[in-house]
Amino acid sequence: MLIIYYKIVKYQPYKTSKSKQIMTRFTTYNGTNGLFCIYMTHCIRRLWLSTLLLPGFSTVMAQDSSSKTSKLVVFPAMTRSIETSWAFGGAASYTFRASLKDTSSRTSSVQLGALYSLRKQLVTSVRGTQYLKNENWILNEQVSFSSFPDKFWGLGKNTTDDSEEDYSFKQMYVYLHFMKKIAPRLFAGLLYEYQRVWNISYQPGGLFDQQQVVGRNNYHVSGLGLSLTYDSRNHAFYPDKGFFAQAYFNHFSPVTGSQFPFTNIVVDIRKYMPAGTDAVFAAQAWLFGNIGKAVPLRSQAAFGGDNVMRGYYHGRFRDLQQFALQGEYRRYLFNRIGLVAFAGIGNVAHELNGLNLKQLKYSFGGGIRYALNASEKLNLRIDYGIGKGQNSGLYFQLAEAF
Repeated sequence: MLIIYYKIVKYQPYKTSKSKQIMTRFTTYNGTNGLFCIYMTHCIRRLWLSTLLLPGFSTVMAQDSSSKTSKLVVFPAMTRSIETSWAFGGAASYTFRASLKDTSSRTSSVQLGALYSLRKQLVTSVRGTQYLKNENWILNEQVSFSSFPDKFWGLGKNTTDDSEEDYSFKQMYVYLHFMKKIAPRLFAGLLYEYQRVWNISYQPGGLFDQQQVVGRNNYHVSGLGLSLTYDSRNHAFYPDKGFFAQAYFNHFSPVTGSQFPFTNIVVDIRKYMPAGTDAVFAAQAWLFGNIGKAVPLRSQAAFGGDNVMRGYYHGRFRDLQQFALQGEYRRYLFNRIGLVAFAGIGNVAHELNGLNLKQLKYSFGGGIRYALNASEKLNLRIDYGIGKGQNSGLYFQLAEAF
């Protein structure tokens, strides 16, 4: 695959403290979006690359947090995933510092991307993170548009592989997350989320009608929420020690202009620890829940994907609640090459008390790592995940799953 990029560099006369070269990364997830804002990020990352092109790819994608320059990078891309097959498009990334006087904050960024797949799927996105006033304030934003043929197996933990139905829709999504440091490594946040879904097409009399799926007709939701995050990880892309915990809720109601009233709750806990020479063990507990009687389809829990429970099509199982427990052993072998092994269990349910071991889903697999940027440990990730039944998938992506 050919990757071409164009870079503009502007000199900025400031110095960055050496201690900031090893820093933690604040990560947020998009509650009720469930698919496409996070998914757009992953689409841009999934790149089929030959070994000869890897050094060039490192130059394009890797961002040094201590860089003394602002950078604009524009490049075409060709991608592949379980959900999209082959996809083609382009992306751009602009990295900068909000203030020349603020030398202790991490580098801010804005990314744009557009992809069109052989399955006639279009996804466009603008997303970014800005660090302000010595990282006392952090802003995350995402705006996306999707025109997307997708697959649906019905609601619940017992759906069968042969119950698959096709459907399609268009979606506009807006996500804003303001965070304020309230103590060392601890952030409190306010978030806003808007989602509009229209042009929904599905099989009349099929699973959507049989199960009376909420959100099978045009709708929109709008909500406000709060977050709390603790992050002591020691590295941006490849932590080998530290702890990350984030919890947030988003309440959708007529007061905020939402067509459906419900509350979304997410808890994400991760632990990283050394496991021998050049080896790390990482563990994650993930809980995604909804409270309400009318939660629309695109805001429900979608099981599977390239980060949680690899090997399952994203949305292979759907319901109101979801949990996942997963672990991964990561080891560098030589030069820039590494290997990983991972496994996980998880499930979906309609009520929280239904998140049990009945019809438990499992996932396991392994992969290869190639360090695109050895100093920042930014890896190209090539994973193959295997799930229950006929579920399996190959993933090409930047950075670790969690």
